[in-house]
Amino acid sequence: MAGDILGIGISGLLAYQRSLATAGHNITNANTEGYSRQRVELGTRPPDFSGGGYSGTGVNVESVRRVYDSFLTSQVRNSTASFSQSDYFHTLSSRIDNLLADPQAGLTPALQSFFNSVQGVSNDPGSIAARQVLLSEASSLVERFKSLDTRFSELNSSINIDISNTVTEINSLAQGIASANQDIALATGSGAGNLPNDLLDKRDALIVELSKRISVTTVPQDDGSVNIFIGNGQSIVSGFRTQSLSAIQNQFDPTRLDVGYKIGNTSVNITDQLSGGKLGGVLDFRKNNLDEAKKFLGRVAIGLADTFNDQHNLGQDLNGQLGGDFFKVPTIQVQPRVLNSGTGLVAASLVNPGAITTSDYRLTYNGANAYTLQRLSDNQTFAINTGGTSPYTTEEFDGFSISITAGAAVNDSFLIQPTYTAAKNIGLTITDAKAIAAAAPIRTSAALANAGTGIINSGVVNSPDNRVSLQFTSATTYNVVDETTGASLAQNLNYVSGSNISFNGWTIQISGAAALGDKFYVDKTVTTADAANSGVGTVTAAIVSPPDPDVTDPVTITFNNPPTTFNVAGATTGSPIVTVPYVSGQPISFNGWTVKVTGTPAAGDVFRVGANTNGVSDNRNALLLTQLQTQRTLDNGTATYQDAYGQLVANVGTQTHQAEITRNAQEVLKNQAIESRDSLSGVNLDEEAADLVRLQQAYQAAAQVIAVSDTLFQALLGAVRR
Repeated sequence: MAGDILGIGISGLLAYQRSLATAGHNITNANTEGYSRQRVELGTRPPDFSGGGYSGTGVNVESVRRVYDSFLTSQVRNSTASFSQSDYFHTLSSRIDNLLADPQAGLTPALQSFFNSVQGVSNDPGSIAARQVLLSEASSLVERFKSLDTRFSELNSSINIDISNTVTEINSLAQGIASANQDIALATGSGAGNLPNDLLDKRDALIVELSKRISVTTVPQDDGSVNIFIGNGQSIVSGFRTQSLSAIQNQFDPTRLDVGYKIGNTSVNITDQLSGGKLGGVLDFRKNNLDEAKKFLGRVAIGLADTFNDQHNLGQDLNGQLGGDFFKVPTIQVQPRVLNSGTGLVAASLVNPGAITTSDYRLTYNGANAYTLQRLSDNQTFAINTGGTSPYTTEEFDGFSISITAGAAVNDSFLIQPTYTAAKNIGLTITDAKAIAAAAPIRTSAALANAGTGIINSGVVNSPDNRVSLQFTSATTYNVVDETTGASLAQNLNYVSGSNISFNGWTIQISGAAALGDKFYVDKTVTTADAANSGVGTVTAAIVSPPDPDVTDPVTITFNNPPTTFNVAGATTGSPIVTVPYVSGQPISFNGWTVKVTGTPAAGDVFRVGANTNGVSDNRNALLLTQLQTQRTLDNGTATYQDAYGQLVANVGTQTHQAEITRNAQEVLKNQAIESRDSLSGVNLDEEAADLVRLQQAYQAAAQVIAVSDTLFQALLGAVRR
């Protein structure tokens, strides 16, 4: 009996000693990050059977386990990954937002100052000082574009560093988890299935740290280890082994780092499959914020340079020369994939800046002269077949055309970026203030002897961007109408298949058999055939060299008797030239210009259009250049330069504000997840203190059982001695 009581007392003493030690372990780790409080699980020893039935034999320590919930821990990991992504995205977005919205560093003040100086030239076109101010402001505007692009490039370099460092951290954490897996598996095996709680906490803490870098999925294994997956199921920890990530160069842009997943000696690009954590935030920011900002800014640069040049080309400078290019128009960047094995070349040319989007495009060779062009913003595809022609020039796609030289191998790809590098590559072509084309190259006049009341306006030089229709009046004749000005450019021209057709500074050819009613269009230098055409005529792309080469040739308009018609002398472009019907105010267009005569001319009245000699004080082209500031020349005629830049500022501002809201919401969710986990697994010092008192009393009681056992045993020995 005494022996049984002694064994029971000793079992209780040992059990409560372990419980006291566990409570002390909890208390000392109350502030240890990721620690889960532990609890001793007690169970009764197998009872002994005697004639009177079963009697208890004491208590066993069955296990020491963590107070742990896998769902709550998973919630902490997921919310940590989401918060880290939104937090880093917001931090980076704020940098661009502050840059673009800065009234000193943004583009808005530079644009305004530039057009103010254009207005200054229009106010005093002969002033060299005003022209020098314009060149200075133009140079400042160009530098502002370049400065903003440089800041974006610096951010891209910073992102490359972040990607490289974060990939290194992920690999290091993965190795730490794999090592913890091995330690846990060994400890579980040597512990007869009992779990090493502190090692499990350590591994969970490593996984949470990993979640700060990237979203992960965990799969527990039978041996106590856990496998870790990222992205679309790529394993980075499998038992005791790891699979490394790497920072690799983008296949199209060597200045851009992507994330590779190593398989053997090769790395597969998995950048687009990753999300969550700091790495997800960095990649999300680069794709949806930084890249878009560069492309939006580039669209303004390429649109401004091209449209300003178009109007400047139609003017005349102080030296009496036709205006040349004012800006250097950025070229469209085409980058071949580094894995291309063929020799084919691809180039892209700007056709219509108003139709340029901010999307990138991927051109892939499928074989048999067939290519696929994919617009990456919405993944819409366009089929291209060169028919074996090399080089082959496509029709216009979203404001640009593609020139393809044969030699590509199947699956060779090319990345076409219409606006990505435009802000960096815009330049200023004019350096001489006298070369600014503020005047118009034509001058109109009325003969002093005119007897009627007819008045001729100053006229304008036709833009090659005007929408012009060629309408077949029979299979062998056609009319030409400038739909922008409303002028008839030519009537009843004889159609010769494949011959040059030139108006407004462009040249095209129509070939094949046309039919009555067929129509062809030249709109912003883009040529198209009407979908309702019944003939088989085809139209080539336009060759543009504005203005009309004969624009300054002297032309005379003489009114007939009666003055309901007039004759034209000296015109090389346009028809008819005799007995042309006169309607007051109706546009009259020859040699690439358009004038209007109003009033009632008399028979024999003469009006002249010719070169604008000594046009030092002429500001007509400067006024047209000034008007470009408020014209909707971008985004398919819906946005001015300022509107297009405003879209960029608004988009970045909206994204930054949304990122802030998301970040704050994710922070609340993360804190709630941590609180939920800690309410279950965290150490409550008050509770542990109460447990210490309870366990101490239990320990003392067990010791008292041992003392009672000793008293009984001593009494038994005393009885035997008698």
